[in-house]
Amino acid sequence: MTSGKKKRMSMLDSLAAAGAPSPAPQTGAVTPMMTSNRALRSARDAVDSHHVWELDPASIEDGRMADRLDPADVMDLRDAIEANGQTVPILVRRAPGEDDRYLLVYGRRRLEAIRQSDKVTKVRALVTNLDDDSALRAQISENMGRRDLSFIEKALFAKDLVSSGFGNQSQVAEILTVTKSSISMAIAIADMVGPDLVRAIGAAHGIGRPRWESLGRAIDENGLDREDLIGIAKEARENAETSMVVDDVASTNDPSIQTFLAVEKAVTKAIKPAKSPSPAPPSSVPLKIGGKRGGTVKRTVKGLSIELADGDFADWVETQVHDMIEDLHERWKQRSED
Repeated sequence: MTSGKKKRMSMLDSLAAAGAPSPAPQTGAVTPMMTSNRALRSARDAVDSHHVWELDPASIEDGRMADRLDPADVMDLRDAIEANGQTVPILVRRAPGEDDRYLLVYGRRRLEAIRQSDKVTKVRALVTNLDDDSALRAQISENMGRRDLSFIEKALFAKDLVSSGFGNQSQVAEILTVTKSSISMAIAIADMVGPDLVRAIGAAHGIGRPRWESLGRAIDENGLDREDLIGIAKEARENAETSMVVDDVASTNDPSIQTFLAVEKAVTKAIKPAKSPSPAPPSSVPLKIGGKRGGTVKRTVKGLSIELADGDFADWVETQVHDMIEDLHERWKQRSED
């Protein structure tokens, strides 16, 4: 084998080993990650003579299951490729029955970056012979080796894998090297939030399971309109992206984070208990004594108060008030009984 072929095989070996745990002291044990990495090794073994091809990006179709929520966010990668070249090839397979047409296995962001470039016209690719199932496994293995898929991207990807018939939750858990319970929980959260709303929000790196779960439960349990929330998400994302350009905000200010926060705020506001109505302001009416105004009767939330204008009369009432109130109370009781 030539040094060039060894180098290209090593390149795929590196992809296969990406994210793999350190070897255990004992040998012979088969781990889910080892099983997952076999897909990449099978892809390597099926590569056409391990030759790196220069392909027209337009000849490559990407009909794979989406694993990223922001596949078009490749501006930085495009600039890097234009400055330094494409260092890592993408992986494609030949389209059945179509000459010079290819199906993408993995490398979506690299392919999209070159499609958006005015300086780079060819994409460097390894061509492999894989069936649909093996190609999907290779895609999963390569993506799980990366550390930049957010929680909600992985949750939505797992949901799509189960829905597509790739496998049940246990099988998907094995290929993603996680527990079945975590897959069940992730899918449940994606369902509660709603796939369309998730896509409107975006990857939201840094927003973990607890906040997505809290958001989903609030939406689901309170029957909130997801279409309204999608509208809020789209507006918030547009504003965040505009601020990045107009206000020259640092690129680390992820628009999807701002979008998540906007939706979260809207949900919190929608389910916030309504304030108790304010008590009616105190009302007062003039008190007439002998046909003339002699004071004020005021009703408050705490009770009834009487103000007398005539000081001498007020002094006398003060000495008689207990008997007067007893008499009035008896008259009130008799009226109630009648």
